[in-house]
Amino acid sequence: MGRLSHKIAVVIGGFDGIGGAIAERFAAEGATVYATSRRAEEGEAAFGAGVLRSRRVDAADAAALTAFFQAVRSESGRVDVLAVSAGISEFATLDGVSEDHFDRAFGLNVRALLFATKAATAIMPDGGSVVLVGSIADEVGTKGYGVYGATKAAVRSFARTWANELAPRNIRVNVVAPGPTDTAMFAAASDDVRETLTKLIPLGRLARASEVASTALFFASEESSFTTGAELAVDGGMAQV
Repeated sequence: MGRLSHKIAVVIGGFDGIGGAIAERFAAEGATVYATSRRAEEGEAAFGAGVLRSRRVDAADAAALTAFFQAVRSESGRVDVLAVSAGISEFATLDGVSEDHFDRAFGLNVRALLFATKAATAIMPDGGSVVLVGSIADEVGTKGYGVYGATKAAVRSFARTWANELAPRNIRVNVVAPGPTDTAMFAAASDDVRETLTKLIPLGRLARASEVASTALFFASEESSFTTGAELAVDGGMAQV
C-alpha cells in the first residue's frame, strides 16, 4: 500500500519540473493524480500504484480553473490532496520592473494559487492536505528577483492564514520551500546567477526535483498528520546556516 493509496490528488503545474516530480511521486504512492499545465496534453497513464491524468489548464485563468475542478468533482467526487506548483520567476531589478512583469508574477504565483486552493478545498473532505510550493526567496533578498520573492512571501502568509481557517475541518496547509533546483526554470537563469547561487549552498549542489517531491509527499501523507501552517526548506542549507 502506498502512502496515498485511494487518494484523489491534484497538482497544479504538474507537467514538468518540481510539479511534474510531485505528480509522479504522488501517483507512485497510489494516488489518482490530476496534473495540470498549459502545455499538457490530455491523457492518462498508469504510474506505479496509481494513475496520472494530465489536463491542459491555464492556471492563471480563473474560469478555466473553475471548470477543471468541476470536472474533477464530476469524475472523482472530491480532492483529497492539492499541491500547487505553477509559477514563474523572471529577472528584473527595481528600476526595470514593469506592470506586465508584476502582473505576470502575481497573477500566476499568487492569484492562481489562491483560487486553485479555494476551488479544491470546496470539494475536499475533512482531513485533506494542501501543499503549496513556495521558495526560500520569501526570506532572502536576491538581486533582480524582488517581485518573485514577494510572491513567495505571499504564499507563506496564505499558508498561515488558511491553516488557521481550515483547522476546524482538519485540513492541513503547509509550504515546501525549495532553494535553487535543477529544473528548466533555473536553467533559464544566467550563468552568473546560477554560479553565484550554487556557491551559497552549503551542500554544494542544486536540489533535485525528486528531493522536493519527497517533502511534498511528507506533507500530503499522514506522516505529517500533526503539522500545519509550516514551511520546510529544501535548500541544502542555503537560507538556514
